[in-house]
Amino acid sequence: MINEAEIWFTTQVAEYLKTPATTIRWWRHVGQGPKSFKLGARKVAYLRRDVEAWLEEQYTSQAV
Repeated sequence: MINEAEIWFTTQVAEYLKTPATTIRWWRHVGQGPKSFKLGARKVAYLRRDVEAWLEEQYTSQAV
């Protein structure tokens, strides 16, 4: 079961990744960012585990 602490919104993802929210929105638009889903009509949400998995994938695919 998913609890509230696991659901993040764009601003929380941006804070976690130390990236502007506009960048997070752009990544979503072009299909490059963490997996997201609609929560209601206008809210975009992320699961913390999906953000962390995406970050790990970025690290392992680009590690030198």
